[in-house]
Amino acid sequence: MSPNNNIKLLALSIALACSNTAAANEQQIDLQQVEQSDTVAKLQSEDQSLEKIVVTGSRIKRDSFSVSTPIATMGAESLNDSGFGSLSEILYEEMPQVSEGTGNGNSQGSVQNTGLSTIDLRELGVSRTLTLIDGRRVVSNSYSGNYVSLSTIPKGMVDRIEIITGGASAAYGSDAVAGVVNIITQQDQEGATFSVRGGESTEGGAQEYTVSADYGTTYHNGKGYLFVSATYDEEKGLSYWDRERAQQQDSWDYDNDRMCNVMLTANYDPDTKSAYHCMRDIDKSQWASLSDSIPGGVFDESSSTKPNSGFWYDGTTLRNDWQEELHGIHFNQFTMLKVPDKDLSAAVKTEYEFDSGIEAYFQLQYSRNTSRNIKSPESEDECDAIVTYDPNSNKFGSDCMGRIPYDNPYMPEAIRAEASSKGVKWDRLFTEVGNIINSNERTTIRSWGGLRGYIWDDWEWDVSVGYGKFKQEQSRSNEIYVARVKQALHAERLVDGTVQCKDEQARAEGCVPINLFGEGSITPEAANYIRANPSITTDIDQVTVSGFITGDLFELPAGPVGSAFGFEYRKDTQSVSTNVPNGGVTFNYVPTFEGDVSVNEIFGELSLPLLKDAPMAKSLNAEISARIADYSWANTGLIQSYKAGFIYEPIEGYSIRANWARAMRAPTITELMSPPRGDYDSFDDICDGVTATSTDAGHDNCRKDAGIQAAIAAEGTFEDENNGYSPNSGNSELFEETADTITIGLSLAPSFAPDFRIALDYYDIKIDDAVSSLANEDIIKFCYASSMEFGDSNEFCRDIKRDEEGQIFEVNQRVINTDEIRTKGYDIALEYVYDASDYGSFKVKADWTHVIEYSITSTGPDGQYEDLYEGYLNEDIFEDKGAISLTWYKDDWRVRWSTKYKGAVEASRSRYEDWQTAIAKNNERCAKGETTCITNPEPLWQGALPSVTTHSLSVNYSMALNGNRTLSLYGGVNNLFDEKGPFIVGGTGNFDSAYGSGVGRFAFIGAKYQF
Repeated sequence: MSPNNNIKLLALSIALACSNTAAANEQQIDLQQVEQSDTVAKLQSEDQSLEKIVVTGSRIKRDSFSVSTPIATMGAESLNDSGFGSLSEILYEEMPQVSEGTGNGNSQGSVQNTGLSTIDLRELGVSRTLTLIDGRRVVSNSYSGNYVSLSTIPKGMVDRIEIITGGASAAYGSDAVAGVVNIITQQDQEGATFSVRGGESTEGGAQEYTVSADYGTTYHNGKGYLFVSATYDEEKGLSYWDRERAQQQDSWDYDNDRMCNVMLTANYDPDTKSAYHCMRDIDKSQWASLSDSIPGGVFDESSSTKPNSGFWYDGTTLRNDWQEELHGIHFNQFTMLKVPDKDLSAAVKTEYEFDSGIEAYFQLQYSRNTSRNIKSPESEDECDAIVTYDPNSNKFGSDCMGRIPYDNPYMPEAIRAEASSKGVKWDRLFTEVGNIINSNERTTIRSWGGLRGYIWDDWEWDVSVGYGKFKQEQSRSNEIYVARVKQALHAERLVDGTVQCKDEQARAEGCVPINLFGEGSITPEAANYIRANPSITTDIDQVTVSGFITGDLFELPAGPVGSAFGFEYRKDTQSVSTNVPNGGVTFNYVPTFEGDVSVNEIFGELSLPLLKDAPMAKSLNAEISARIADYSWANTGLIQSYKAGFIYEPIEGYSIRANWARAMRAPTITELMSPPRGDYDSFDDICDGVTATSTDAGHDNCRKDAGIQAAIAAEGTFEDENNGYSPNSGNSELFEETADTITIGLSLAPSFAPDFRIALDYYDIKIDDAVSSLANEDIIKFCYASSMEFGDSNEFCRDIKRDEEGQIFEVNQRVINTDEIRTKGYDIALEYVYDASDYGSFKVKADWTHVIEYSITSTGPDGQYEDLYEGYLNEDIFEDKGAISLTWYKDDWRVRWSTKYKGAVEASRSRYEDWQTAIAKNNERCAKGETTCITNPEPLWQGALPSVTTHSLSVNYSMALNGNRTLSLYGGVNNLFDEKGPFIVGGTGNFDSAYGSGVGRFAFIGAKYQF
């Protein structure tokens, strides 16, 4: 037997061993959907069914219609006609399976992620969506996880995008739990292209500009190929002042006593002891939602809703008739609806074939992204707690600016006369220090090079080395150094009238006393003393070495057995450093930490033709693959990923696909090693509404807090006014998560309609030991209302911190391995091309996805419990999403009409569940005949949000010029009928990014010149 055959048999033995291991461990079959491609009609008309290509999800070459893995493809035509400048925005607008990850419409409150542009498959998380470039892993653009920002790739470099929605770890390793996004770059384009594009909302704002240039050519008698590309893209953003809806004040609640929807007003009712009125009794002009963080300051505020509740400055005049909802400011004015950013990216790739037949290739990519989010000046709200860190003890703590001392020399005598000996509570906007400016600058370099060729005539090999480096420099200008404010408030007046800081050491370090009373009262010197400009620098490096060999092992009666075998070594190194002072600043504290992880992987796959042209089996092909990875993490076991599937075509044009895939994901460096990192996340306190006699779950324990007891004594009830601070913490005890994906698909392409194709696919993805964190409400519930004893011995109580007034100022979210995340549903895809002869041709493309279930199962002190998330806007999980387009082609014209649909949803899961609880309690009161029974309780206002449909139109005209030059002009209108989505209570400016963040109708125009 020849050496070649020995090697082939050895490779086959390895593959069969992997497949037997997979079969022994699992008895399920993965179910798959169908390939959706803008070029299906072209492929069919050109009869390329026998052409073997490499498709995403496999390294085996085969014809594109004989793979069991579904691949959704978006080509250059669709990318151009969409009218969007962002690749990520194009994908989640055009493909229902894709959701928004991090973008300019949902990262306004983030310090770390503004400027990122990522997507999320099946709503399973950005870290479970693996983004590749030409089938290769690339360095992440965030320490938060394996986030690859699509804005880092020049648009002219993109030939097409292929997406697998389902477990693909057997092919690509960890992180491909939800699927793979593979950005495929230009392969053979020749000549130069120059493109410009601009757009703006017809209502104003949201301007976008794109300039792109690229050039491709062969060299050295066609042996080499060179392609270079560069893109500059800028988004101006959208502000509060651009949309009237954003300026509408609102502070909604559901009153469990009156059983009506209520809105905050400036009209305090002493009978109900509330400024919240049933919405049926007021109009929109009476809605109020103002803040007491005003430039001149509010002092000794006794109530946030009652009139005459404290001292305040109206310009320069001190008054004692403070009422927040009458005299405050609308704080939403400081929040952008969409954050502006700029992207500059460039890339070069080259390939060269030597006389020996070996081909060398190299690619280098560079990108620079900058985002600048101008926010409000820093504000103080009656001793807002901030995180502190002591490097000597390696312990975190908290601090606040504290009260203004009773003997403060700047205090007006009118305020001092009514002040407590403890000092004066205060709220103030630090306008003299300046607006907070959150800036992010990201620089990404990606490179790889390698050799490929053929051995044994028809076996292809490929060996490559890659290196990527990412650097992010974050700065947050005009924050406040908390310890210095405390020092500056403890001041004294000398005999000569000079005011100085009391603390001698503070004076030696430059302490300047601060006057908080009145607008403009903080001197430039004092502002400089308390100003902090913290920054965070992130460095991530990635080194990869990989190789594979692919070819046909031997012939079966139905055809050759395709195979691929390979290895990959990868090392990721990450460091995060900060200059935040140890004493703490008003900033989401991110500690300094670093780490690295290395992994060695081997993989193999087989494509088995089982039947061909047999009775009731035009073809039957099977696929099996396996991947084994050894991570350097101590707690991470041997990562084993498998896939088994088949595609069965009983008669030509009708096929069934099925797949089972096991995917594993190892924890990231941050998930394992990060100390608590500052973050904010809204949550409801279980102690909200507690009175001296209330009997709700947990209220007995709530009353044990001294601050809550004081609130009950003063007001009769405790009202939740938490600041939403919820830092994220890593967990060194994490281990890998395991996902099983089952998909089944039916594809119809009947011979009597050669240009018609339809597919129905079912998917079921179950992730065991999912790396996640408990919801804040669950952490609070397990502390106050579970079988675990309340107090410091309860681990969940240790994650909750309250201030002296009983308000929660911190809930620590530790990353853990939860029990299970599960999602299942189905997709429908349709494509039809109709040739109308002299009238041109038409193409219809439709995609629909329906989520049957999205659930998270966790284990608490009282056993397992399941939470359902499908159909809730705040979870961004629509049960139904769809997109359909009709494109007309005629000579040099292309006109496209597209429609997108998002189904009806509940606005908020917690809000809906709270309302259901209120209804149940009212029903109990009615059943007992109690006088407090409300016979006709109101339904939840904006609980159920309507479906939203948007329409878009684009036109493209291409004209041939002399000398093989072409000029294409295009333009269009997205969201033709200006649908901005429903009013979202608590949304950013009353909008939600799922509906476009308030952009509305958007007109664009562009030109492309090729020569």
